[in-house]
Amino acid sequence: MTKLTDMQLILLSTACQRDDGSLLPPPDSLGAQAARIRKAVEALIKKGLAAEQEGMAAPQAWRTDGDLVIGVIVTDAGRAIIDPPVAEETPAGKAKEVPAVSPPSASRAGTKQAQVIDLLKRKGGATLNEIVEATGWLPHTSRAALTGLRKKGHAINSAKVEGITRYQIATAA
Repeated sequence: MTKLTDMQLILLSTACQRDDGSLLPPPDSLGAQAARIRKAVEALIKKGLAAEQEGMAAPQAWRTDGDLVIGVIVTDAGRAIIDPPVAEETPAGKAKEVPAVSPPSASRAGTKQAQVIDLLKRKGGATLNEIVEATGWLPHTSRAALTGLRKKGHAINSAKVEGITRYQIATAA
């Protein structure tokens, strides 16, 4: 999976929303950060997520070569990062499933992370205090562990029950 900065994601997302697919001019939300924007665009070109295109309008100029204005547009690979492919139709007319997220990576048995996962899989899940008691971690470390599990692909839901937040791994119905 390609790691992108927030700025690169904003540039790609904006380009995908434009009819011509141009990364430039950058959206107003990025402000006046010309050097950082230039570096982000260069990285997108290197990764094949954007490409130079001749004959663009002056506001879309990435660089010029005499009278020729060269802009930068999002490639199909760049669009795929912003808008992942949806289920395709198979010849039989049935939809072929495309996984939206990679499956969660397994943790080693007997680790504190495995303990947290077991707590979250219980009916009713677990509170932050229960996670702290089971692992011996501080509350901020326990919250960071929950964030880490989310990044690994676990769908963790939280809900307030009687004023106490309970965390639970979402299970497929």
